[in-house]
Amino acid sequence: MRSWMVTALVSSALLVACGTNVVNPVTGQTERSAMSEEAEVAEGAKAHQEVLQEYGVVNNPALQSYVNALGQRLAGQSHRSQLQWRFTVLDSPEINAFALPGGYVYVTRGIMAYMDSEADLAGVIGHEIGHVTARHGAQRATSQQNAGLGVLAASVLGAVAEAYGVAGAGQLAGQVSQNVAAGYIASYGREQELQADGLGAEYLFRTRYDPRNMIDVIKVLKNQELFAADQAKAEGRPVPVKGDWLSSHPSNDQRLETISRLAAQYQTRERYDDDGRNRYLQAIQSMNFGDSPDQGLVRGQNFYHEPLGLALTAPAGWYVQNEPEQLAFINTARDAALLVRVVPAAAGKAPADVVRNLLKPTQGRLEPTTINGLQASRFTGARAGANGSSVPVEATVITGPGDRVYLLQSTAKDANALARARAGLREAEGSFRALTAQDRAAARPWVIKTAPYPKGGFAELAKNSPIARPEQQLRLINGYYGGGEPAVGQLVKVVVPK
Repeated sequence: MRSWMVTALVSSALLVACGTNVVNPVTGQTERSAMSEEAEVAEGAKAHQEVLQEYGVVNNPALQSYVNALGQRLAGQSHRSQLQWRFTVLDSPEINAFALPGGYVYVTRGIMAYMDSEADLAGVIGHEIGHVTARHGAQRATSQQNAGLGVLAASVLGAVAEAYGVAGAGQLAGQVSQNVAAGYIASYGREQELQADGLGAEYLFRTRYDPRNMIDVIKVLKNQELFAADQAKAEGRPVPVKGDWLSSHPSNDQRLETISRLAAQYQTRERYDDDGRNRYLQAIQSMNFGDSPDQGLVRGQNFYHEPLGLALTAPAGWYVQNEPEQLAFINTARDAALLVRVVPAAAGKAPADVVRNLLKPTQGRLEPTTINGLQASRFTGARAGANGSSVPVEATVITGPGDRVYLLQSTAKDANALARARAGLREAEGSFRALTAQDRAAARPWVIKTAPYPKGGFAELAKNSPIARPEQQLRLINGYYGGGEPAVGQLVKVVVPK
């Protein structure tokens, strides 16, 4: 879960005692609203800075300019063209796009990797513009006004559902206010998401793109969802719960049916411009694929972080999960993990201070040691649990490269799971090291390039690709995961080391 969202929700104490009547720009109907347009813009601006800080922005001015220009074209044909729109590409491999009230729209480079044309990306952006033009954030704020949420909290929850799914939004809401009903978030995903789909198709039409590209977008993302499930099954992992851009939306079947019907209302004419595929492929040339080197790279069982100068290796069969706030090595049984995080300055540098401030133990002892030449201290003890129980705590404090301090904490479902996983936990902990020359060579980022489709097909392209399951992934990013082949010589996306 993104920490910015929690901060934004908690920090907003603004409640509106009485609303005002406004005309919805899309429907033309008068509705009671807790937020004026000025309030939307102001609250969106507050959360915008937090989004940038948490995700990071893709350091590619040409790509940012391309996406912004496309977004401005679409927004100029929308029902709220007078807003000062802002379009940003976030440095995240997640398959996400979302919008904040007031005209703040975000797409990740992750979702861009799976789009096949400018028109496809326009469909994604048009959908998010639709949320803003229909004032879905303001509608949410109005409906949640009596539930104890601030205006920003209620309106931003729509962005949570977009970025992390209904389940994630409901979980977050529960942390902030016990009065928030997850069912409302689900209803948002059904009614307002379909409206946003329809508005996306309309804005495509107005901008001279074929509205049927909305159908292509849904199919592309559905294939990504199928690939994730197939990959999990192949690796013996549970099929992941939906957490991408589709997760908060109605079923894909329903969306396809609805969008197909809406698109058919726009007569296919010669008025449509080309889908901008070549322009799009040129724009995403050399864009990072997968993990960002600034946030750490996962390569098989290894984790490399060039800016921090460190590396770790997970035991065989363990799963490496690089999260915004921590790195997790999760065991095969999925009941234990080693959590690695940078110790904040406020927690101190001395191992005793770190343990006391972050772990809050009731008892235990520290023993000095070294790990791959780095000074460390291992803590074994206990802390207070629920109902007065005592919970075992095992952790190691390490001073790593650049004099940064790290906390490596072992966690498990219960004491038995911890005991079973202890050998693997110690193995992962013992791999903590400063980057070696070999590590640096293995930590090259991957980027997207284009190449003519060869006679040997995706199997031939896969021979020189560094990614896992290369043939399947290359099919996926090119829109052929379900079968079929491009024409020989047609430009397709490939993934190569930078």
